[in-house]
Amino acid sequence: MAHTRQACTLLGISESHQMGIFRILAGILHLGNVGFTSRDADSCTIPPKHEPLCIFCDLMGVDYEEMCHWLCHRKLATATETYIKPISKLQATNARDALAKHIYAKLFNWIVDNVNQALHSAVKQHSFIGVLDIYGFETFEINSFEQFCINYANEKLQQQFNMHVFKLEQEEYMKEQIPWTLIDFYDNQPCINLIESKLGILDLLDEECKMPKGTDDTWAQKLYNTHLNKCALFEKPRLSNKAFIIQHFADKVEYQCEGFLEKNKDTVFEEQIKVLKSSKFKMLPELFQDDEKAISPTSATSSGRTPLTRTPAKPTKGRPGQMAKEHKKTVGHQFRNSLHLLMETLNATTPHYVRCIKPNDFKFPFTFDEKRAVQQLRACGVLETIRISAAGFPSRWTYQEFFSRYRVLMKQKDVLSDRKQTCKNVLEKLILDKDKYQFGKTKIFFRAGQVAYLEKLRADKLRAACIRIQKTIRGWLLRKKYLRMRKAAITVQRYVRGYQARCYAKFLRRTKAATIVQKYWRMYVVRRRYKIRRAATIVLQSYLRGFLARNRYRKILREHKAVIIQKRVRGWLARTHYKRSMHAIIYLQCCFRRMMAKRELKKLKIEARSVERYKKLHIGMENKIMQLQRKVDEQNKDYKCLVEKLTNLEGIYNSETEKLRSDLERLQLSEEEAKVATGRVLSLQEEIAKLRKDLEQTRSEKKCIEEHADRYKQETEQLVSNLKEENTLLKQEKEALNHRIVQQAKEMTETMEKKLVEETKQLELDLNDERLRYQNLLNEFSRLEERYDDLKEEMTLMVHVPKPGHKRTDSTHSSNESEYIFSSEIAEMEDIPSRTEEPSEKKVPLDMSLFLKLQKRVTELEQEKQVMQDELDRKEEQVLRSKAKEEERPQIRGAELEYESLKRQELESENKKLKNELNELRKALSEKSAPEVTAPGAPAYRVLMEQLTSVSEELDVRKEEVLILRSQLVSQKEAIQPKNTMTDSTILLEDVQKMKDKGEIAQAYIGLKETNRSSALDYHELNEDGELWLVYEGLKQANRLLESQLQSQKRSHENEAEALRGEIQSLKEENNRQQQLLAQNLQLPPEARIEASLQHEITRLTNENLYFEELYADDPKKYQSYRISLYKRMIDLMEQLEKQDKTVRKLKKQLKVFAKKIGELEVGQMENISPGQIIDEPIRPVNIPRKEKDFQGMLEYKKEDEQKLVKNLILELKPRGVAVNLIPGLPAYILFMCVRHADYLNDDQKVRSLLTSTINSIKKVLKKRGDDFETVSFWLSNTCRFLHCLKQYSGEEGFMKHNTSRQNEHCLTNFDLAEYRQVLSDLAIQIYQQLVRVLENILQPMIVSGMLEHETIQGVSGVKPTGLRKRTSSIADEGTYTLDSILRQLNSFHSVMCQHGMDPELIKQVVKQMFYIIGAITLNNLLLRKDMCSWSKGMQIRYNVSQLEEWLRDKNLMNSGAKETLEPLIQAAQLLQVKKKTDDDAEAICSMCNALTTAQIVKVLNLYTPVNEFEERVSVSFIRTIQMRLRDRKDSPQLLMDAKHIFPVTFPFNPSSLALETIQIPASLGLGFISRV
Repeated sequence: MAHTRQACTLLGISESHQMGIFRILAGILHLGNVGFTSRDADSCTIPPKHEPLCIFCDLMGVDYEEMCHWLCHRKLATATETYIKPISKLQATNARDALAKHIYAKLFNWIVDNVNQALHSAVKQHSFIGVLDIYGFETFEINSFEQFCINYANEKLQQQFNMHVFKLEQEEYMKEQIPWTLIDFYDNQPCINLIESKLGILDLLDEECKMPKGTDDTWAQKLYNTHLNKCALFEKPRLSNKAFIIQHFADKVEYQCEGFLEKNKDTVFEEQIKVLKSSKFKMLPELFQDDEKAISPTSATSSGRTPLTRTPAKPTKGRPGQMAKEHKKTVGHQFRNSLHLLMETLNATTPHYVRCIKPNDFKFPFTFDEKRAVQQLRACGVLETIRISAAGFPSRWTYQEFFSRYRVLMKQKDVLSDRKQTCKNVLEKLILDKDKYQFGKTKIFFRAGQVAYLEKLRADKLRAACIRIQKTIRGWLLRKKYLRMRKAAITVQRYVRGYQARCYAKFLRRTKAATIVQKYWRMYVVRRRYKIRRAATIVLQSYLRGFLARNRYRKILREHKAVIIQKRVRGWLARTHYKRSMHAIIYLQCCFRRMMAKRELKKLKIEARSVERYKKLHIGMENKIMQLQRKVDEQNKDYKCLVEKLTNLEGIYNSETEKLRSDLERLQLSEEEAKVATGRVLSLQEEIAKLRKDLEQTRSEKKCIEEHADRYKQETEQLVSNLKEENTLLKQEKEALNHRIVQQAKEMTETMEKKLVEETKQLELDLNDERLRYQNLLNEFSRLEERYDDLKEEMTLMVHVPKPGHKRTDSTHSSNESEYIFSSEIAEMEDIPSRTEEPSEKKVPLDMSLFLKLQKRVTELEQEKQVMQDELDRKEEQVLRSKAKEEERPQIRGAELEYESLKRQELESENKKLKNELNELRKALSEKSAPEVTAPGAPAYRVLMEQLTSVSEELDVRKEEVLILRSQLVSQKEAIQPKNTMTDSTILLEDVQKMKDKGEIAQAYIGLKETNRSSALDYHELNEDGELWLVYEGLKQANRLLESQLQSQKRSHENEAEALRGEIQSLKEENNRQQQLLAQNLQLPPEARIEASLQHEITRLTNENLYFEELYADDPKKYQSYRISLYKRMIDLMEQLEKQDKTVRKLKKQLKVFAKKIGELEVGQMENISPGQIIDEPIRPVNIPRKEKDFQGMLEYKKEDEQKLVKNLILELKPRGVAVNLIPGLPAYILFMCVRHADYLNDDQKVRSLLTSTINSIKKVLKKRGDDFETVSFWLSNTCRFLHCLKQYSGEEGFMKHNTSRQNEHCLTNFDLAEYRQVLSDLAIQIYQQLVRVLENILQPMIVSGMLEHETIQGVSGVKPTGLRKRTSSIADEGTYTLDSILRQLNSFHSVMCQHGMDPELIKQVVKQMFYIIGAITLNNLLLRKDMCSWSKGMQIRYNVSQLEEWLRDKNLMNSGAKETLEPLIQAAQLLQVKKKTDDDAEAICSMCNALTTAQIVKVLNLYTPVNEFEERVSVSFIRTIQMRLRDRKDSPQLLMDAKHIFPVTFPFNPSSLALETIQIPASLGLGFISRV
């Protein structure tokens, strides 16, 4: 501000005028803050005493009421009368803005006039220097009239720049007679014609402004009608009718038509001007004196913008016609005239251009935005200028300048009198290509780069000459210095030798005299020292003996007190440890009891609904509730006790703080006492003075009293000084303690924050390690699974196919029937023929329930392993401390308990099947009427017969399974007990109890045989590790056991058959009885029917309960298990009842809605049809349009079509056709919709079978076509989408946040598929790992050739290092891979993954893995190849890495972490390029290469090889310095990176917005057997 005022003063603007300028500017700012309120649509008002307007009026010196009136009104003058009309809020706002602009323009013109007047000179000026700050090209989100005018001026200025620059360039070539082809450049005259020509945009705008009812919309329509489809530079936006687009030389700009007319008119009301002219402020009327002054070309502002006059609402009467006409010009017309005058001035002068480029838009230091700079260069036309310059001869020298500059390159014989001929001769020798230069009349023209080449030759020549001159001068200087130093040295030697001789003679004389003196002095000193030491020794002995005695006493006393303290402390520690242990145990017990109580609470809540109906059956429940209530009361009491203890602890803490406060007060009191003591000392001094007066009377006692007084005075002074010192020490200690406390608090907070950050980082690392370990285990599991399949295939080749009929074999083989059953259920063979006695069993896929159970068992075994490890550590500590005996292992459960658990599971499965049968009976009976139920051919009768046969078959199968399970348990016990390497029998028996069928037990048996095989045996005959032989031995053992069980089973078969016949007969009777009950129930109403069925079920359960009470009266354990199964059945019945109630309510609502719709349709039809038409017109067939069905997003299929579904949708599906033609993830959506329908039917077998078949089929497809990237990517995307669908529609709140209400209705209702989600997640991890392997196999042959061997930047590598052998590639030269090949392959991978609809986060993880593989393989090859370790190769690698980063930037993958994986390679390239000489270089290398290990850094430095004379090898001392600096770094000693490393993958939840009911199944998939529901 001070500089501005100083400049104004310098230009002759007085202080008063400066303050006036600031006053007017402040008034303009306050005028912009004036607000209006709408009174109605055509009028507005200003609030009374409006503060901004008051300030404006005070600053401008005008009347407030008058200005307020004319801001909201305007005067209309007709031929006879004058009217005052109110204006709307919008018109008032525009008038306010126009007035502010008008005042500002007048003020600006006044300043320009004053400056011109100050700078005016009386001397006539023939020339001038002008500076023009041109407009910048502007394009915003909303572009209006201001941007249009600025870009129009840019077009004109750019045309003048192109004409000037290109014209000068070509005139130069023509003047020098250089052969030259004229270059075409972009001419923006069509764009200028579009704007300013006749019927151009400005003309149409002025014409519309003259229309009485002209609007922006009508002007836009005129533009479309005039220029659209007629001018290529004019376009219309697709989605707007109020905008237009102009193709400028820099870019396309879209202008919004709104506000163009108003800004072009820029009307200022004359009444407002009159108010301002009547101002009391003298300077303001001066601004409006020259209203009619014309605008000159030189009156442009310093910023390049010409001030424009605003059109008043009505010109004054006193003005002539010409001036009134001038005032009616629009803003656009004035701008165009001013621009034409400016162009005339520029054409009449010699312009010079300076282009300013902004490095960034944020004004940040050291930040360069490349794209923004290129955009500015293109907009300024600089790139076009460079293109013209590069196409011609950009460098030029006159002949004399060239001769003077490059005379050093010429020999004496080449110099001629003719400078032109001399230059020609020299250039022919120096530059062989004659096209690189041209000779003109007065100048030599060079192509780009030739002058640099000549400068290099000149520098080399001058350098050689300088070296020769330096050599000669330095030799002469050193010779002169040597002669001078030799003469000085001879003189110095002469004087020094004489001085040394004189000193030696003097030394001999003094030595003789000193020997005599020393003899007598040493005798005296030794005698005196002996006497002193003897006396001191005696004194020391006395003190030392006393000191030792006192120390011995203190030590005895200290040990005695230490024993007492240790006794107390150890007792306190033992008590605290006991209390802490008890507290922890109680806390664990509480947590466990709370968990168990929650479980019991859930059970009790479910059972509570049926408590009132079954009080007679559950009398003991009330007692249990009372006991639970007592337990809750006891827990509340314990909680109150804990609260009281907590309050007591708080009281103790408060008492301790009070003690500390009292200690602090005591110290303050002691300080006050010290002050009192100082006062006492003063009083004592006074008493001493009195005593002195008394002592003067007696001479005899005078001296004694004075001595006593002096001594007493000294003591008191010393006491005072001591007290003061103690006081200062106490203050210092207090301050030090306070400072120490504050410092400790800060340190504690800092350490806690650091620990927190470190712990979070460590937790993240542990999480990634755990995730990586888990995914490696999955990979190992998939590998073992494939190996297991291979072993099965080998086993099928080894096993002989038996002939029909029963035949006895050797003891090493089992019977044909048992062997077939075992092999069919374990190995799942398809091609073995079936026997005639037993029905054949088809091959079934891997049962996912078994897989889930095994997976659960693995986690349980890991937990048990950890528990056992902790137990072992604890026992070892007990052995070391107390040498206690080891605890006995728990005994094995009895076989009866195992049999009871199996029996309980069997009863539960039977109970579920009975429920399903009951539902089927209800459905069948509800479809038909009551009289036809009991008929032999009725549907209900058929259903009952089918159920009867299925029950009998199921009973046979269950009994066989129970017998086989018992035999397997016995065989497992016999096989496990002799082996020491097997696991604990208790764990094994518990595992066997959890497995429900024979296949699971057999697979578990094979797994135990594989894990516990002995390493001492040698089985090299079959395969490498003998697994196949062990499996075969296990099969033989199992077959022997099964054969023995089969023989016993046949013997008891007849007895069981008789018993089964009796059971079948009883079941038939029960079935007939149930048919009769059902027939009776069908005659009842629906509600009574349900109550009757439930009553019947209750009576049946009651009878069963009484029967089982009598049956299990002797065995309470069996009765307990039966009671548990009964409770579960009751819970199932209650849940079924609730579901039925919900479905009934839902169906009732639907019936009401349908009835309402039908009634409305009937009423509408009856209203439309008259009675006469109903009677007279004949009935004609009417085509009734079918309404679109409201689909529920489910797909229904039959059970037998499951294999066809899996085959068409998974096994035979081609990913390329699906990715191109259909929506991404369509197979996953179809499978989930099928799962939804199975869940809707509450069919757990169907859900399990479909999910198991899907997972196994995906594995088969990936095993068959696992090397195809598209296939693996396609199924990874679909597996993830299937997993996301299971989460999104699982019903859990965490996954339902982003769902619509319709999607929430589609959630699963009956089954929790969390375990299958885990299986699908594991499958996705396996597919991801397979995808990474496929990527690695494709990219590996490209990486070394493209990143290291191929020269992306030609000519950088230069000459190969001498002494290195030339490496050959296995690929031919024309087939070598380049960096473009890698980028094309990466583009292919990315496009395929995007087409398949893969999650963006998963794509980022795949890209990160790809870049890690590229970086690891490139760095490993760099570390193994000496010919690649050079400066030029480092530059090549940096360029290649920058291309990869550019690819990431183009794909918006910079935040994927892929760039960080290339950090070791980038640092290795930087290491090849940095200086490697001094200690500072070593420090810089150590700080820069933090991603490289010490071994890798040293290896690169050892391999570094210079390729030209400007480079040097790395010295051994420098490498040792690096090693010494890096010796404290803790990193891996491994040299090469692990290229096979796979980062742990995660699958973030990504919900789909696609509605399931809108999905259409294309006919190309061949799924016509599926129907939408």
